[in-house]
Amino acid sequence: MDISTLVLIVLGLILFETITSIDNAIINADVLSTMSQRAKKWFLLWGILIAVFVLRGLLPWMIVWAVNPSLGPLGAFSASLSSDPQVIASIEASSPILLSGGGIFLIFLFFHWLFLEPKQFGLRGERFILKQGVWFYAVVSIILATVVWFALKTNPLMAFGAVVGSTAFFIVHGFKENAQKTEEGLLTSNKSDISKIFYLEVIDATFSIDGVVGAFAFTLIVPLILIGNGIGAIVVRQLTVANIERIKKYVFLKNGAMYSILFLGMIMLLDSFGLHIPQWLSPVVTALVVGYFFLKSRRVLEQS
Repeated sequence: MDISTLVLIVLGLILFETITSIDNAIINADVLSTMSQRAKKWFLLWGILIAVFVLRGLLPWMIVWAVNPSLGPLGAFSASLSSDPQVIASIEASSPILLSGGGIFLIFLFFHWLFLEPKQFGLRGERFILKQGVWFYAVVSIILATVVWFALKTNPLMAFGAVVGSTAFFIVHGFKENAQKTEEGLLTSNKSDISKIFYLEVIDATFSIDGVVGAFAFTLIVPLILIGNGIGAIVVRQLTVANIERIKKYVFLKNGAMYSILFLGMIMLLDSFGLHIPQWLSPVVTALVVGYFFLKSRRVLEQS
């Protein structure tokens, strides 16, 4: 892999982590506004360290261990950080399981947003689809059944990976829904700053799953994921305290994040079935999709 590809992958990871964490940044900013200056400083310092070195470090390791259980926890940890071609080849050999599960997770995430979540309508058809929310479960069930059917003919473990991906989606979605309800209570209650910091760390862990899973659509090299997602997490923390109100005005950024998630999920699924996907495609697609919705948001902002 040449240096230009490495740089492109890292930049794509930073952009993807940042754009998919906008909701997280908004929640952080809302809760931080109710906390003391001392608690804010603690969260912004130690919260960054936890987000970058613990959450973004542990999750890729756990995923590598899950799809390579024969390595054991220590073996998976060393493999995650290794640049040994043999180790990378071993991870790539088991990648179809990871890619099928990650692809299903991301595609379910997109369709949940498309069918059920309130949004600014950025493309034609989104308003109509939102009114058909009852069809979400039918659509994702058909997608899962179709992927499992073809995966069984290729590799039964890929089919299992797809089912695990769907299970992970519904578990994570449950945590997110609970977090949103908890946030409403925190903003109107007199709970301690420690309780609020604990809540912010939990919600950050929940939101970080999207970025880590999507990162495997860019590369299977875990050190690159750590670098890209780590820098992205730092950028999100800076947005939390510096420009969050301005970021909120770019009303279609969430649309850009979700459509990039759809494309990355499709790339992961196609890759899991053996279709060769060039490494530059994921960062380029992400940049184009996010760039389109950024410009669309900017035009709306200029007209207002």
